[in-house]
Amino acid sequence: MKKKTYKGLQEHIRKMKTPKIDTFANKYDDKEYIINIETSEFTCVCPKTGLPDFAVICLQYKPAKVCVELKSFKEYLYSYRTVGIFHEHFTNRLLEDVVRSANPKWAKVRTTFNTRGGISTTVEAEYSGN
Repeated sequence: MKKKTYKGLQEHIRKMKTPKIDTFANKYDDKEYIINIETSEFTCVCPKTGLPDFAVICLQYKPAKVCVELKSFKEYLYSYRTVGIFHEHFTNRLLEDVVRSANPKWAKVRTTFNTRGGISTTVEAEYSGN
């Protein structure tokens, strides 16, 4: 019986091209506040089986000089629709891309993937700022 392997399956993820997450000027950058962005319409593909994965995505962040523009954020998430990616990798990649685009004071991403085969997955990744 052939042994299943995950070796090399996600090598491209950190270098993968995605749409840019746009921002706009934060006119209240002198205030400490948290922005919550949530969607239940995220989909990607299991890299092993090719089956669709569905998730609730929650982004929380304290803006610094800019805020995340929602239309571009939606287009960014939509770009994963046909991408085979592990839940853990998507969560960390999303956080990296938000930090790169918006340079927030603090950010946290929580992804809650629908149950498959009796197992559900929630992944959290956090950025503490500079």
